[in-house]
Amino acid sequence: MDLTQQINELEADLVELGSFAEKAERKRVQELLKQEHKKVEKELATKRQQQEQQARRQTDPAASSSSSKAVYTVKITNYAWDQSEKFVKIYLTLKNVHMIPSEKVQVKFTERSFSVLVKELDGKNHQMSLLNLLYPIDEENSSTKIKTDMVVIMCKKKAAKKWECLTTVEKQSKEKDKPKVDDNADPSEGLMSMLKKIYTDGDDEMKRTINKAWSESQEKKMRGEEGMMDF
Repeated sequence: MDLTQQINELEADLVELGSFAEKAERKRVQELLKQEHKKVEKELATKRQQQEQQARRQTDPAASSSSSKAVYTVKITNYAWDQSEKFVKIYLTLKNVHMIPSEKVQVKFTERSFSVLVKELDGKNHQMSLLNLLYPIDEENSSTKIKTDMVVIMCKKKAAKKWECLTTVEKQSKEKDKPKVDDNADPSEGLMSMLKKIYTDGDDEMKRTINKAWSESQEKKMRGEEGMMDF
């Protein structure tokens, strides 16, 4: 039995169930008929949807072959950014993005975030979300520009202030890495602590430079000369 016949049968079943429901007097019987009516309606809707899909495949074979391929989503991890007085601009490099319909590039803004979804580019969806922006943005006046192989996200600043980084997480990470300053501590101890950190994190050339400066400083002290290390 093909889809058309199945649909015809289900439609006839609905008519007959409706007729029985009108004649039924017992509440329990009425409820059972209602449940069966809903079940048949759901099955009928599914069959009609299958019939529509079948018709589309017959009229557009290309659409059928493309829809049969699974489209998966990849995360966008590489981006660049800069800013002007009024905007923070995020640049996403996506080859051939200018070749797809503009409605397939979807960007949503909130006051402290934005998300990007580029659909069906080279057989994949491309997605990115940036949360906890450093400062609030004007979501209504933020926008998107599509250029050759690139999507530019234009976040409108609410306040004309310079952004040191894009997110509060980045700012917290930078502040964590800064050496702590104790106002009551000996300045020379603070300097030594900073130099130790530079020495630990530095490359071989930096370590040689610090070692040389330290040796020369010690020689000056032995000669009775005061002074800091010379780099």
